[in-house]
Amino acid sequence: MAVPKKKTSPQRRDRRRSHLALKPVKAVLCSHCKQPKTAHRVCNNCGYYAGMEVVQPEE
Repeated sequence: MAVPKKKTSPQRRDRRRSHLALKPVKAVLCSHCKQPKTAHRVCNNCGYYAGMEVVQPEE
């Protein structure tokens, strides 16, 4: 079984983990109702996705 010969320094450990942080979700405008929505998701306001009505919006 492999065992590390030296202790990993905090600097090296943190540099390796620098890409693990969560990035903020970017909002885009819906092409139908012009309200902000998450990219590649059905619009919560109007129920449209890619120019087609996919779901009936709850009112």
